[in-house]
Amino acid sequence: MATAQNRMTPELLWKLGRVSGETLSADGKTVIYGISQVNMEENKGEKNLYAIPLAGGEPRQLTTTKGGEGDVAVLPGNKIGFSLKGQWWEMNADGSNPVQKTKVEGDMQNIRISPDGKHILFSREVKVQKITGKDHYSDLPKSNVQIYDNLNYRHWDTWEDGNFSHIFYATYNNGEVGTPVDIMANEPYDCPQMPHGGAEDLIWSPDGKSIIYVCKKKAGKDYAISTNTDIYEYDLATKNTRNLAEGLMGYDMAPAFSADGKYLLWLSMAHDGYEADKNDIVILDRVSGKKTNLTQNWDGTASAAQFSTDGKKIYFLAVIKGTEQLLEIALQKDPAATTEKHIRQITTGDFDINGIIGQTGNTLVVTRTDMNHAAELFTVDLQKGSIQPLTHTNKNIYDQIGSCKVEKRWVKTTDGKEMLTWVIFPPDFDPAKKYPTLLYCQGGPQSALSQIYSYRWNFQLMASQGYIVVAPNRRGMPGHGVKWNASISKDWGGQPIRDYLSAIDDVSKESFVDKSRLGAVGASYGGYSVYMLAGVHENRFKTFIAHDGLFDLKSWYGTTEELWFANWDLGAYWDAANDNTYKNFNPSEHANKWNTPILIIQGGIDFRVPIEQGLQAFQLAQLKGIKSKLLYFPEENHWVLKPQNAIAWQREFFSWLKETLK
Repeated sequence: MATAQNRMTPELLWKLGRVSGETLSADGKTVIYGISQVNMEENKGEKNLYAIPLAGGEPRQLTTTKGGEGDVAVLPGNKIGFSLKGQWWEMNADGSNPVQKTKVEGDMQNIRISPDGKHILFSREVKVQKITGKDHYSDLPKSNVQIYDNLNYRHWDTWEDGNFSHIFYATYNNGEVGTPVDIMANEPYDCPQMPHGGAEDLIWSPDGKSIIYVCKKKAGKDYAISTNTDIYEYDLATKNTRNLAEGLMGYDMAPAFSADGKYLLWLSMAHDGYEADKNDIVILDRVSGKKTNLTQNWDGTASAAQFSTDGKKIYFLAVIKGTEQLLEIALQKDPAATTEKHIRQITTGDFDINGIIGQTGNTLVVTRTDMNHAAELFTVDLQKGSIQPLTHTNKNIYDQIGSCKVEKRWVKTTDGKEMLTWVIFPPDFDPAKKYPTLLYCQGGPQSALSQIYSYRWNFQLMASQGYIVVAPNRRGMPGHGVKWNASISKDWGGQPIRDYLSAIDDVSKESFVDKSRLGAVGASYGGYSVYMLAGVHENRFKTFIAHDGLFDLKSWYGTTEELWFANWDLGAYWDAANDNTYKNFNPSEHANKWNTPILIIQGGIDFRVPIEQGLQAFQLAQLKGIKSKLLYFPEENHWVLKPQNAIAWQREFFSWLKETLK
């Protein structure tokens, strides 16, 4: 198929292999990684493990069993362990002789073998609360009712059913598993954190004597309005649990040990209720108990922090001016003396380093994307900052299609600031021609718009259909200082919307932009932005596409689940202090000005932006006689995850643009 292509298409996009880094071999000479391929007929993906020499060469496929291998670990005796279908497996380093080692009833998730090999750690759902009719009334087993007396009755795409994900450990001896111990017994709390936490939320200490885990020990309304997760340590000998993040009030997550176990780091936010707060790196001295914030005076937000193999540095990722880069902190002899002066940016370039796999000597293995390429493995020279490709999973496809020119442009905003704006051009761009142009509105609202490669909002795919794409780093995005990042809260429909208009107006000055064929597209806060623009754009745009956007803020506040976000960014609608938000920044309040064709997309089990938001917007457009269409995905949440649904989404997306940007 690829040989017949000269541009990216939805079908070709979904043929790409999706690379995920896993780990390094014990000697540091081999990288183990995963490749997921989508089977469109079966409407699902299939992941297998591969190995490639760190020095480069041909990859070797290690697994072929149906299902997705995860929790990959290098074991003594030149073995590789992994989870598959709820059990623990082991195989030789070359992929031979895969053996299912455990047969635990009820399956296991997020499996980890202790460093000394004596215990197994995993998570599993357990029933803690009575929710259903049959829970309360044993004589009514066919009743179909859910009974709630508190908030957080649903989250992301799932109704609360009284089950919670708990952490278990048991003795382990070559596949023999002892009686599991629930270290969170009877607690109505989850680990990993819902809805997107994983194995990073539960780890062993290097000596195998304790378990470190992330948990928000709040329930009901307290859970719904708080982001205060903490880092807990469970001691296997004493059976005691202690809170290592006591007094730290925001998100605490992603714990990681130094190799010698003397120090533990994690990512920490300062404010309870602010989910997009600056992420700092906190380090705990395990002997003295002293905690130090290493990045409190650094004007950025960190992710993916881990110790170097010698424990003298910390490597982490951060968004910097529209790209995600690798940085390091040189720890001083007394870690408390470490300041922002000891932070160094290692990599530079128009790409995203979006995952750290492991270190061997002066080399770090990472995953990297840019707007023309899906994730692949790369090696970074930690002294020079140079970066080299290691895998070429999708080279045969990319070699057959045109690449899109990506330009970094600085736009003057209405308040005199300089705003980075990405402009993506069609592969065969000719400046002498005029092109329809799309303003892309990013969600979040405080997520980065960097050198991302999405399988839905894919800039290469959009541009390859003949559109210029304008993607501004408007107010609210990380990478331009903490103040820029934070300024969107309580100002959703203010400066960020003016930033969008500044970007499209600036690029529209170019002769190759057809100002009579402009569109605006986006999802989540980006969908909200489209709804806002529909009422204030003053006829700039000829078409709109909004996916899971917020149309009426009052009804949204009354039905969304993570109320900490709503409270921080908007505030309660009955509080007079928030009248400006619910009047001037509410798309539904500008409904009288809607006059432009709009495609509205809504997921049926999206509890973050529930279904009434899309339905209200569609009903408005229909009753006003505006050309409009509704795409309703009953089984999709805030995202579109099923492959055939995704293809249908993209076909409708481009069909709408073709029809309305003639």
